[in-house]
Amino acid sequence: MKLVFAGTPEVAVPALDALIASGRHEVAAVITRPDAPAGRGRRLVASPVAERAEEAGIEVLKPVRPRDEEFQARLREIGPDCCPVVAYGALIPKSAIEIPRNGWVNLHFSLLPAWRGAAPVQHAVMAGDEVTGASTFQIVEGLDAGPVFGILTEDVRPTDTSGDLLTRLAFAGAGLLAATMDGIEDGTLRAVEQSPEGVSLAPKISVEDARVDWSAPALRADRVVRGCTPAPGAWTVFRGERLKLISMALVTDRTDLTPGELAVGKNNVHVGTGSHAVELLWVQPQGKKPMKAADWARGVRIAPGERLGGADVG
Repeated sequence: MKLVFAGTPEVAVPALDALIASGRHEVAAVITRPDAPAGRGRRLVASPVAERAEEAGIEVLKPVRPRDEEFQARLREIGPDCCPVVAYGALIPKSAIEIPRNGWVNLHFSLLPAWRGAAPVQHAVMAGDEVTGASTFQIVEGLDAGPVFGILTEDVRPTDTSGDLLTRLAFAGAGLLAATMDGIEDGTLRAVEQSPEGVSLAPKISVEDARVDWSAPALRADRVVRGCTPAPGAWTVFRGERLKLISMALVTDRTDLTPGELAVGKNNVHVGTGSHAVELLWVQPQGKKPMKAADWARGVRIAPGERLGGADVG
C-alpha cells in the first residue's frame, strides 16, 4: 500500500523504520508537527520523525493544523491507501480522515479501551498495572474509540519507569503496526469494536500530578516517581524550593518516620510516608544537575526533624 505516516517524537521512529523496511509498503510522505523551539537558544528544531524521514529521502508535511486546506489538498494529491499514526500530537478532523481509502490507523500504547488519551503509559505505571500493551485501531472522531485491529501485551516490571516501558512498547508496537498494514492490504484483518466496559482515561500528566504526597502510602510515592520519569518529572519541596525526585526504593522494614520526615544515614536518605519509608536514590535540586541523594543530603546538611513537602515558593 501507499502510506503517509503521521508521528512526531522519538517514540514514533521505530514504527516509521519498520514500515520503511517492510518491503511491502511505500511510505510516500510523513506528517509531523511543525518545528519547535528547543534548548537555551530556543532555536527551531525539527521533530525526530521529520529528521528520520529527511534522512530516508521522504517528503515531510508539517501542517500547523491538519484541517488546513493546503495540507489536505497535498494529501489528496499523494493519494495514500492508509495513514498509520504514532504519537502525532494533533486531532485528525473528519475531512482528513476520509481522504485515504483505508482511513487512519493509530498505534496506541495501551490495551484499549483502557487508558484512552495522551499519556497511557504514565497512567498505567502510576496506577500499578501489572500488564499493559499496545493496540492498533481505526481512528474515528471519538477519543481513541475506534475499532481495534490488533493488540500485544507487555509486563510492567517492578522498577519500570514510564520511559523504560514506552521504549519497549515502541519497538514491539512497530512490528504490530507493520503487521496491521499487511493484514489490511491482504484483506485478512478486520477491526473489532471496543467493549463499552473497562474504559479509562489517560489525560496528559500535569506538573501538579507529579508532586509526591508523602501522606500517601510508600507504594503510591514510588509509582508517581516511576510514572513521571522522565517527564514531567516527579517532585517535592525542600526548604521552599522544588526538589526533583529521579528514583527511589521501598524500605518496607522502617515505619518510624512521619510523612515527609527525613533521616540521613552514612550512605542513604530515608523519607517517611503514610506507610513505611522510602529511600531516595537520585535527586535533582533546583538549578543543579542530578546527583545521588546521599551526596545532596551531605551538601545541604539536613537538620534533625526536617522534612520534605510543604509550600512551594521556589
